[in-house]
Amino acid sequence: MRIIFLTIIIASGVYFSSCQSNQNSSNPNEHKVVVAEVLQANEYTYLRVNENDKELWLAVPKMEAQINDTYYYEGGFPMTDFKSKDLNRTFKEVLFLDNLSKTPITANKDMNKANTHGNAQAEQNITPQKPKIEKKEVVVEHNNGEISIAELFQNKEKYAGKTIKVKGKVVKFSTEIMSKNWIHLQDGTDFEGKFDLTITTNIVVKVDDIVTLEGKICIDKDFGYGYFYEVLLEDAIISQ
Repeated sequence: MRIIFLTIIIASGVYFSSCQSNQNSSNPNEHKVVVAEVLQANEYTYLRVNENDKELWLAVPKMEAQINDTYYYEGGFPMTDFKSKDLNRTFKEVLFLDNLSKTPITANKDMNKANTHGNAQAEQNITPQKPKIEKKEVVVEHNNGEISIAELFQNKEKYAGKTIKVKGKVVKFSTEIMSKNWIHLQDGTDFEGKFDLTITTNIVVKVDDIVTLEGKICIDKDFGYGYFYEVLLEDAIISQ
């Protein structure tokens, strides 16, 4: 996932201790970096950047970036010994971010206050979006007590905290994010444009597999930095 996202970068208020030395005096949480290397993966852009004399890797949802570009950021989620399967490379330390800005964060916030529509900020910021999940043509029969995705979203409070079964087609699969594998499942049903269920698991599946999974429903799960899940099926296992 986007998750993914995530999907799969899931925390808030966490910082690299090695990055604290170059904070903006007007915003102690702001960092200014210069790009030294750009690596493009399927869903993320990895940037080797310099902050004063310190070097670090950043990962952001896929975006265009060039060597010597200057960016600003706040927060982030650090991962150590993170392996990118897309790049077949392990990063000793990488900081995952929701977005980068081409102007100082404080200036952007002040600009946003002055412009209620946020047009000026939109022109100044680079705000890459999490990859969107496309709705697939899926036909699945629910004949063994499975709950449809439409039903889950329509009555999420009813299922919160309960262990349920779902059946559908795997449309996306991501591995080893926050020590979990992440599945996007669709079953052809839709409630107000909500047709894709995000699932965490330890099992391995393939895209286009039709699977029946059992797990506990969590609702309104907010991992921070834009990774909010209205409905999440956690710790799923194959259901017989």
